[in-house]
Amino acid sequence: MPLIPLQLPPGVYKNGTDFESSNRWRDSNLVRWHKNSLRPVGGWDTRKANAAASVPRGLHAWVDNTNGSALALGTHNKLYYINASSTVSDITPSGLTAGDVNASVNVAYGGGFWNNGIYGITRPNTGIYQEATTWALDNFGQNLLACSSKDGKIYEWALNTSVLPTALTNAPVSNNSIVVTEERFVFALGAGGNPRKVQWCDREANTVWSPAATNEAGDFELVTTGQIMCGVRMRGTTLILTDTDAHLATYSGAPFVYGFERVGTACGVASRKAAVAIDQGAFWLGANGFFIFDGSVAKELPCDVHDLVFGNISNSQISKAYAVHNSEHSEIWWFYTSENSTENDKYVTYDYMEGHWAVGTIDRTAAVDRGVFDNPIWADASGNLYNHEYGFSHGSYTPYAESGSISLGNGDQIMKVTKLIPDELTQGDVKVSFKTRFHPNDTETVHGSYNLSNPTSVRFSGRQIRMRVEGNKLADWRSGIMRIEADAGGER
Repeated sequence: MPLIPLQLPPGVYKNGTDFESSNRWRDSNLVRWHKNSLRPVGGWDTRKANAAASVPRGLHAWVDNTNGSALALGTHNKLYYINASSTVSDITPSGLTAGDVNASVNVAYGGGFWNNGIYGITRPNTGIYQEATTWALDNFGQNLLACSSKDGKIYEWALNTSVLPTALTNAPVSNNSIVVTEERFVFALGAGGNPRKVQWCDREANTVWSPAATNEAGDFELVTTGQIMCGVRMRGTTLILTDTDAHLATYSGAPFVYGFERVGTACGVASRKAAVAIDQGAFWLGANGFFIFDGSVAKELPCDVHDLVFGNISNSQISKAYAVHNSEHSEIWWFYTSENSTENDKYVTYDYMEGHWAVGTIDRTAAVDRGVFDNPIWADASGNLYNHEYGFSHGSYTPYAESGSISLGNGDQIMKVTKLIPDELTQGDVKVSFKTRFHPNDTETVHGSYNLSNPTSVRFSGRQIRMRVEGNKLADWRSGIMRIEADAGGER
């Protein structure tokens, strides 16, 4: 009987119907593809248990002037500093306005549109979402700058755990977010309660905010129908994202200091933490798509898992979506809340070097890339911090990938499979199971799982089969092109 190679291209494809993903990977969890081979993502271990008393909504890592590694963590009502030895200090500013752990619908005054509804009738649960509170964190030199989306003040902290952060003198209040530009200006975004206003201090002087002939402080109101959500620092420029479009802020010097240009429409960011910038550009999660700015124009990023992500994301909790760069593996990760959950429990990744996608389940709410620390540091909803890409223990999760339908010919013949020829780096590191059916949407029959030998005896038949490869050991396993020995045959 002929050998049929199960040669599936890397990445998950989950748009349209199940049969439309024929001869592709259809589902995955905690795996990646590199140079066409399937392998697990790195594992994790606990770096600091209970680092925060509530859900982390912001992480920032930087190096101080003594070459020490520093980490800041924000929750809805607290701000913490964690040093290189994982000692946690509560540095919550005095008088901080506590925010909201979860997003909710504002059905009170101001929570809807004027003249929408009937006076005296209870308003339906369709008001404006009060977003979950997040933190914009950055460093100005070695000092930490922090702004809670609920509190709106810009705080500065000089790395002294005995002295709490204080609000920047003369800085605007009621801001949505902040970002420090490459030219060392502090941008207050949504400054002073104006959702379209960008205001900046004098260069290198973050307490000078009033424009004068002798300084470079200034402000600009974006021409946009949306509200400013966040800013990301890019190479030589700063990208400002609203919930409807994207704008580029470019330093030009006196007298105008910054010029602003809209570089994309209908490409708003879904949450204040859902964008990340790398050398290749900026990536972000929108309300119904993924977007990229490559230095010239913002455009939608073709996504092979669009239907899965946006058919299952919780729109009410989308303000919790969080993006992080995993630079070691050229990946952008987004954590998000699924439809039947109230906290981040799913993820989607994009490999921007090889151009493919993966999906899975993990409970992470905030993260930073490696660089300042040896490993990426990610946080869960319980306030625990983890070193990621560390070992191959994935807690209670099992890394796997499952294919879409594989047919013999055009699928009009029944496939009788009697043997599997495995292709793995070290025999026994993975196990394989199959699902068979005779027509799309039929009930599937599961066969296996099989611990692999060379060859492995199997016996099943169907017009369509699906293969599932999963880790069998805590190891850096590799799975290549499996082959099955199959022939056309009858149903019996």
